[in-house]
Amino acid sequence: MIDGNLLAMLRCPVTGQSLCEAEAELVERCNAAIAGGALLDAGQREVDSPVDGLLVTADGQWLYPIRGEIPTLIPDWAIAADAL
Repeated sequence: MIDGNLLAMLRCPVTGQSLCEAEAELVERCNAAIAGGALLDAGQREVDSPVDGLLVTADGQWLYPIRGEIPTLIPDWAIAADAL
């Protein structure tokens, strides 16, 4: 989904860690939580629109949504992996 050269340059804006694309199973779990109205982002707002994909920090703690092939690296819009 994300060009490999672009992905190699992207970093978590908070921790500086590298990012990788999430497996389909994690994206499905995230979208199920969104559909159930049970998912909050780091800014404590309900995530109300499904994601096309996710970028995951190297330590697996933070997820950044991808919608329309555009990764969103806004710290308040990140999703804590343990919220799933």
